[in-house]
Amino acid sequence: MANQFIDTATITVKAGNGGNGAVAFHREKYVAAGGPDGGDGGRGGDVILQVDDHMSTLMDFRYKRKYAAENGADGQGKRCSGRDGQSLTIKVPRGTVVRDAKTGGIICDMSDGAPFVLARGGNGGWGNKHFATPTRQVPRFAKAGLPGQSREVRLELKLLADVGLVGFPNVGKSTLLSVVSKAQPKIANYHFTTLFPNLGVVYVDEGVSFVLADIPGIIEGASEGAGLGHDFLRHIDRCRLLIHIVDVSGCEGRDPVEDFQAICAELEQYSPELAGRRMLVAGNKTDAAPDSALSDKLRAHVEGLGMPYYEISAAVQQGVRALMFAAARELESLPPITVYEPTYVPEPPQVDTSAPLDITREDDGTWIVEGPWLQRLMANVNFGDYESRNWFDKMLRESGLFARLEEMGIQDGDTVSLYNLEFEYQR
Repeated sequence: MANQFIDTATITVKAGNGGNGAVAFHREKYVAAGGPDGGDGGRGGDVILQVDDHMSTLMDFRYKRKYAAENGADGQGKRCSGRDGQSLTIKVPRGTVVRDAKTGGIICDMSDGAPFVLARGGNGGWGNKHFATPTRQVPRFAKAGLPGQSREVRLELKLLADVGLVGFPNVGKSTLLSVVSKAQPKIANYHFTTLFPNLGVVYVDEGVSFVLADIPGIIEGASEGAGLGHDFLRHIDRCRLLIHIVDVSGCEGRDPVEDFQAICAELEQYSPELAGRRMLVAGNKTDAAPDSALSDKLRAHVEGLGMPYYEISAAVQQGVRALMFAAARELESLPPITVYEPTYVPEPPQVDTSAPLDITREDDGTWIVEGPWLQRLMANVNFGDYESRNWFDKMLRESGLFARLEEMGIQDGDTVSLYNLEFEYQR
């Protein structure tokens, strides 16, 4: 099954947990009152997506569905911090769209070569060296590391091709791809010979080339799941130009105009935007036609819709070069391949803020705020993101933390410490 095409997969990823801070004290001969020297825990490893151009399917994800990065190591004595967990890099084919499995929102589009952090590792906990004060010189506690992010995602492979070949099964799409590129798709005289998309690079002239995709044959009802078309219509999404191949030989007793209209209807039902994309129409198998009546009929219909029409015979390479030159000319004026913008909005984690937080004030004026739900809340906040920080501030305000701090006498400019996060209080 080496040639089996897998274009969707659902996987679970888990970033590494942060290591725990250490409780340790400096003990050395002739050194009195060495004090606390527990090191911080290491940061958990991230889960990172990276494009691999040597991959063409999502087959690997059929056999392995759970991926976890390494946890951070715990801190140690002598102020030694724990080692950071090793990040896990998952390689995916170029063109993979990553969606949240629950909501379907797009998280990222792996169309360029830039890596993407899919799940962030948890921060390491502080060792007891951070908690020494003039009045608490022997802190016998440290902070646990924060958990890494975990998420279930759906991978969808949408081929990155400039031009897509569409049409009913057995109309000659694979034959055309084979004669205009070095691709070697399976070719036979029966329906559904092509079971997975094939890509080929077409070199039209010096410095002029484009990527051509042979999409498995579409049948009526494909947009609703019939046949193979429903699984592969998504691969036409990115194509800037469509070449609609229609059999005009009459050898199967089909009406080319009806075939053309049926495929256009499926495209319209699947995506009106896709149906409105620029299209060239090619009447194929003219060498096997007894006369030009069917081709002339299709030409009149297509040109009446304002679409260019070309007569070709892919098997004997008649008219093929003119069609490829026409496609190259069309591409010069068309926008670049579609890249999907993220639409996924993370759901705020459900945190019960009713439990009271422990608030203490150190001799240096720092306010220490602790509590189990606060730790869980911070594990779900990306402090590098403006909206995440605003949501975090909103949660703290609604929990009554700020009101309690003001009742206890906090002043503008005082330092507030929430585990390993410190900020200056402003009303």
